[in-house]
Amino acid sequence: MAQVIDGKKWSSVSRQETAQTVELLKAKGVKPGLVVILLGEHPASMSYVRGKDKAATEAGIYSEVIHLPSSTTETALVQLIERLNHDDRFHGILVQLPLPEHINEQSVIAAIAPHKDVDGFHPVNVGALALGISGFVPCTPLGVMKLLEYEGIDVTGKHAVVIGRSNIVGKPMAQLLLSKSATVTICHSKTQNLSAFTRQADLLVAAIGKPCVIKADMIKPQSVVIDVGINRLDGKLCGDVDYASASEVAQFITPVPGGVGPMTIAMLLHNTVLAAQRMAGITTSEVLP
Repeated sequence: MAQVIDGKKWSSVSRQETAQTVELLKAKGVKPGLVVILLGEHPASMSYVRGKDKAATEAGIYSEVIHLPSSTTETALVQLIERLNHDDRFHGILVQLPLPEHINEQSVIAAIAPHKDVDGFHPVNVGALALGISGFVPCTPLGVMKLLEYEGIDVTGKHAVVIGRSNIVGKPMAQLLLSKSATVTICHSKTQNLSAFTRQADLLVAAIGKPCVIKADMIKPQSVVIDVGINRLDGKLCGDVDYASASEVAQFITPVPGGVGPMTIAMLLHNTVLAAQRMAGITTSEVLP
């Protein structure tokens, strides 16, 4: 039976570390601030934003939510972002996705100042990740890397297979694993004979968005299985991995819910505090407990 990687436990550890850093920054006259922009009444988005706001406040971060109607124009949204780019109260700006269909997401993301892009989606930060230089990393793949670090799982020289090629998870996940000297294969919806690749994986990261498609016979024995998927099946939340059978084969596995999900918000807080440090010219060594 696989050892469960407890995302709730590790996210709590991460948030406590962030809260300690916030207190040390405040002692230096810096209060990290995060603003989240939400358009419309999408239930899942509203729930996510409430969770982010609550977590930020608990960590001692100044948090504000700007809730706009779904009819807001792209021009008005970009103008708001440009004002927030120059608002010293906020070190991080996050626009909750998805946006209404009449708004171009890429244009909105590009309007955020790269040094305040705590989601890590701005082209400048995407390029920085690809080049291996300092920037902001998308929260979900960063959370996966933090889970591996907390669990003491070394990916050096290991074969990592990432299923999914989205800009939010798949591509940055592959880049981060490469940066830690893993050998990375990316699979996607057009990959032929998917199981031939997944059965070679020492580390399998599933980010497909389809419920329970990764079965036990697709998993290498004693591998690490990271399930990024969040799906609803028969009224219950589940991942992309068939957890019951996969946990009989893998050495480590993340559950859904309670695995990668909690780490995403923890990494948003981490990125916000990092943005505050950078803008204040304070090095990490200056705020370590």
